[in-house]
Amino acid sequence: MGLISLLSSNPLAFVIVALALVLSLTFHEFAHAYTADRLGDSTPRSYGRVTLNPLAHLDPVGALLLLFVGFGFAKPVPVNFSNLGRWGMVAVAAAGPISNILIALVCVILLRVLPESNLGDTILGIVASINVVLAVFNLIPIPLLDGSRILAGLFPNTLGRSLMEFERLPYAFLIVMGFIFLARGPLSNIIGTVQGWLFRVAGV
Repeated sequence: MGLISLLSSNPLAFVIVALALVLSLTFHEFAHAYTADRLGDSTPRSYGRVTLNPLAHLDPVGALLLLFVGFGFAKPVPVNFSNLGRWGMVAVAAAGPISNILIALVCVILLRVLPESNLGDTILGIVASINVVLAVFNLIPIPLLDGSRILAGLFPNTLGRSLMEFERLPYAFLIVMGFIFLARGPLSNIIGTVQGWLFRVAGV
């Protein structure tokens, strides 16, 4: 079920979730772009992606999928991995999920230390949950996701080559989206388990 269902049933929740998604996706893509730029690849900067402006990172199709289907994507950051080398590729791929993990950790720490507030706790909880979803989902080692790029960097001569070749296929995107849709049940269980663990550890 997409976000659009919240608009009529709970407009405030819709606004909070939509803003949290936009900001979280922006930080995720910015982390990729910033890391690549710092490691010597100017490609993201030439495309105007080393920025926290959400408009530079949002993808219209991905946004529509979030609204009506419940899962979507931001605009991938263009990176020339030949400028980065093997470990640079791993660092750039990992930067996005790491940024989401850090945001989630900050939120759960704030939930522990700030005075109790219904709206504040709700917002922090939603932001933490969304960032856990983004981190875990993107670390799944399937093509086009960050987990695949990390594997490609760790195993460049075997598995990595196969994964990168798959990503160049004309219909790779549709194949991956179809897989995610069919496997949404198990993927949701994995993400829910990690979310539950995080909040239990944080004691919130």
